[in-house]
Amino acid sequence: MENYKEVERSIIKRFRKEIWRKFITAINDYKLINEGDKIAVCISGGKDSMLLAKCMQELHKHGKVDFELKFLVMDPGYNPYNKQIILDNAEYLNIPIHVFETDIFNIVAEVEDSPCYLCARMRRGYLYKHAKELGCNKIALGHHFDDVIETTLMSMLYSGQIKGMMPKLHSTNYEGMELIRPLYMVKEADILAWKKYNNLQFIQCACRLTENCMLGDNGGGSKRGEMKDLIKKFRQTSDIIDMNIFRSMHNVNLDTMIGYQLKQVEHSFLDDYDK
Repeated sequence: MENYKEVERSIIKRFRKEIWRKFITAINDYKLINEGDKIAVCISGGKDSMLLAKCMQELHKHGKVDFELKFLVMDPGYNPYNKQIILDNAEYLNIPIHVFETDIFNIVAEVEDSPCYLCARMRRGYLYKHAKELGCNKIALGHHFDDVIETTLMSMLYSGQIKGMMPKLHSTNYEGMELIRPLYMVKEADILAWKKYNNLQFIQCACRLTENCMLGDNGGGSKRGEMKDLIKKFRQTSDIIDMNIFRSMHNVNLDTMIGYQLKQVEHSFLDDYDK
């Protein structure tokens, strides 16, 4: 059996409960894929986006919905070593990638305030633009369960608001385009287990500006890294806390909220308190 087929088999068989079923559940529960969709799977070169690409390939082969796939790799200015790792992994895993280059790293290198924020926005914009040029109506990103609950905690602790990461979003700048997150219910630990089981090595961070370009799985020094550590402690305390954080964003009780925002309009419980 060819290597990529063994990797595909592991998703369906060995990690059926941990990865495949959760992937399919998210697709169905959040209605992420429709008949006739043309989806650009965005690959950064890390474990999450590579797993997403393989899951989408399997769904395309065996699913009941007819849709098309493109596998998009944006080069924001990777160093040659990291770019080659992405190319080698794509070949090894039988993922037919389409690579396009940008000068994002050079642009954000001149920015002193929040270069990471600008970089993320620019990357998203380029992905939407290129996907639309390819005739796609959706882009798929590799955010997973841990990203979702980390975002929730980060918003509460550092932004003073309850704000979640949505499983899908309409683009505000590219009409007719939508973002989907099919790994929304898949835990990072299970992605790492899949990676280890298949003896795969992916880039962790290819940011040329921080020179944090290395193989590995642990980020450090960031607010998201702090959330990872916090969630790790929660999991050592109880095996239900992480899922309760996730579920809480599906079960918001507005009767107990002091204030909330809907379509960029602020609301207060006082608005209809005496009615």
